[in-house]
Amino acid sequence: MQAVSLSNQVNTASVAGIAPKIRQLKTFFTSGKTKALVWRIEQLKQIRKMVLEQQDEIFVAMRQDLGRCNMESWTAELGGVISEVDHSLKHLKKWVKPRKVATPIIAQPGKSYILPEPLGTILIIGAWNYPLLLVLSPLISAVSAGNNALIKPSELSANVSKLLAKLIPQYLDNDAFAVVEGAVDETTELLKHQFEHIIYTGGEVVGKIVMRAAAEFLTPVTLELGGKSPCIVDSSTDLEVTAARIVWSKWMNAGQTCVAPDYVLVEKSFAPQLIDAIKNKLTDFYTVDAANSQDYGRIVSERHFLRVISYLDGQDIVHGGKHDITNKYIEPTVVLNPDHDSPLMQQEIFGPILPIVTVTSIDQSISFVNQRAKPLALYIFGKNDELEQQILTSTSAGMVCINDGFMFAANPNLPFGGVGNSGTGAYHGKIGFDNFSHLKTVMKRSFWFDVPLRYPPFTSKKFKLLKKLI
Repeated sequence: MQAVSLSNQVNTASVAGIAPKIRQLKTFFTSGKTKALVWRIEQLKQIRKMVLEQQDEIFVAMRQDLGRCNMESWTAELGGVISEVDHSLKHLKKWVKPRKVATPIIAQPGKSYILPEPLGTILIIGAWNYPLLLVLSPLISAVSAGNNALIKPSELSANVSKLLAKLIPQYLDNDAFAVVEGAVDETTELLKHQFEHIIYTGGEVVGKIVMRAAAEFLTPVTLELGGKSPCIVDSSTDLEVTAARIVWSKWMNAGQTCVAPDYVLVEKSFAPQLIDAIKNKLTDFYTVDAANSQDYGRIVSERHFLRVISYLDGQDIVHGGKHDITNKYIEPTVVLNPDHDSPLMQQEIFGPILPIVTVTSIDQSISFVNQRAKPLALYIFGKNDELEQQILTSTSAGMVCINDGFMFAANPNLPFGGVGNSGTGAYHGKIGFDNFSHLKTVMKRSFWFDVPLRYPPFTSKKFKLLKKLI
């Protein structure tokens, strides 16, 4: 692949201009316009229109930022945005309706229901690895729920950030949405202000900063933080399909995916077969020299390149390992049995290195996973249903996929989110609608048949009757 020029220039908004922008957004929300179903539908359609009409420009920006081919960008981002919009448009009229619930006998005659209402102005802090999807996907949920939003794209994916700052005012309601570009100073300033909800996608360190800042205002947060997602492979699996799906999900976007398999756990006797199958699929997908493949991406920045390369120090590399800092290229790399205390096994890799860790039994795999922080995703490959259930019930992860990579992300009916250190809260589809809504409790009573049982003066007879009713 030709060398890709990765721009580091971002048109930063002045910090002084952030506060007035937030006030403007909040004022617009109080007008009540965002609550109208017709307004929500129009904004969702405009998001879809923006992605379709500007896809060529988006492809160029993604290629500049991440060295990604158009098909991978469509599969990983643009197609997902369009699918989510279509899902929301299909179901939104049902989601906004009051949700009837049963009313206990003591509150009869009456009716009870849950009324979804928008929270207000949402702060969306995006990530650089999927710079369009991780901004527009939560935006779709927020808009569906009747909110407006301030969007902060990642400065590392500078070209997509600049493009979003240009396109969103062209397609969406300018009074309801704003984009703030920039880096630490701008994000720090944003977090000094009160929002009705904050969603942040990124690393644990910044996630803690966001949560701390939100706590000052008791603002709810959704944090998508990633972590080391394990992949457990049993010898009963279909080897060819398993290797293909592991390679696809690990090396998409050059491994820069929060839900990519971070390491593989496999029985020692089966490891050589799995490694050979993975090597063969890497060659099939990216040719013998991935540097010349049009389908293989690049690392987002020199800083991240140096971080990922440092993980290879002293490791047993069984495939790959070549790298070129000029092009921010790291060859798809497989490492066998790294030291469990090494940075490779302690830090989220977020790059194109796959450690293979051999175990004596799958039971040992379960123990290995449970000794570490709860991952964002967990993958199981095999045909042993009993083993599958054992892993499911004995481990905890934000999401699980059996016999594939992160295909759960393609299903808008499933929540996308972590647990423990890998995140809090979730979005996508109705789960996202609910996440950015206040589910307001409503009970309506009739004036008819007002039983004096609950009113003073209290008697032993009233007390007995009350205990039977409650």
